[in-house]
Amino acid sequence: MSFNEIAVIGAGQMGSGIAHVCALAGYKVQLIDMTMDRAEAGIATITGNMNRQVTSGRISESEREAALDRIRPADTYDQINQADLVVEAATESEEVKRSIFTEICPLISDDAIICTNTSSISITRLASATDRPEKFMGLHFMNPVPVMELVELVRGIATSDETFEAVRTLAERLGKQWTSAEDFPAFIVNRILLPMINEAVYALYEGVGSVEGIDKAMRLGANHPMGPLQLADFIGLDTCLSIMQVLYDGLADSKYRPCPLLVKYVEAGWLGRKAGRGFYDYRGDHPVPTR
Repeated sequence: MSFNEIAVIGAGQMGSGIAHVCALAGYKVQLIDMTMDRAEAGIATITGNMNRQVTSGRISESEREAALDRIRPADTYDQINQADLVVEAATESEEVKRSIFTEICPLISDDAIICTNTSSISITRLASATDRPEKFMGLHFMNPVPVMELVELVRGIATSDETFEAVRTLAERLGKQWTSAEDFPAFIVNRILLPMINEAVYALYEGVGSVEGIDKAMRLGANHPMGPLQLADFIGLDTCLSIMQVLYDGLADSKYRPCPLLVKYVEAGWLGRKAGRGFYDYRGDHPVPTR
C-alpha cells in the first residue's frame, strides 16, 4: 500500500506544516480549509518557511519550486476522492473531528486511509465515526512540523497491520523518526509534557515564581531549550487546556486537573503567540510577561 496524493484537512500551523513536508517528499497535496483565504494563508506560511530553508541551505531553490507546485489549496472536498491518504489536522476538538470524518467518508476512495493528527483524543473513538476503522490511525506530528523529527504512530483497536505499515513507511519517507504509542489519553509526548506545563502554571498561580523566573529555572536548571510557560504560549493555551482536560477526563486522576489560571487565560482569549498574548505579551518589539 503506497500513496501518491495526500489531502490535508486544516491549513493552520499543523496542517500547513504537514503539507510542507509531504510536498517536499514528492507527494501531491491538497490543502483544504473552510475558506479559500485560510487555505491560501496556509500556502503563504509554507512559502515563507521554505524560503527560510533555501536561505539556510537545507533545500535548493528548485526543490522549493517543485514542492510548492505540488500543493493546491481548496475550500471544498470536490477532489478529495483523488487522495490515497487523508490527514485531518483540524482544531483539537472531538466534535469537530468527528463531523469532518462523517462528511468525508462518503466522498473518499474506498481504499483511502484516514489519519488524524490529534495530540490527545482516543484514536479508537474517532475511528468509530468513520466507515473504515481498520484504515484509520493516529499520525501525530510535533510542532513545528518541518523542524521536529518525531511523529507518534497510534493504532486504534481496529487498525490493521497493513495500515500501520503504510503509514510507518510514509513517516520514514518524510524523513521523520517515529515511535509507536498505545491509544491512551495524550499518548506519550503530551502525557509527559502537558502535566509539566500545567504544573508550571500552578507554580505561577501559587506564587512560587514569576513567569520569567519559572522559565529561566527550567531553561538553565533542567537544560530545556524553552521555558514551560513560553512553550505553552507557543503550543497555544487553548490546546494545552484541551489536552489537560482529555487527561483529566480520561484517566480520572486529580493530578491532571487543569490549573484554574490556565482556564482563566483561555477564557480571556489570551491563547499565546497566535493571539498576541498569553503568559507573555507579544504585541511589542519584545515579549513581556503578563503576570
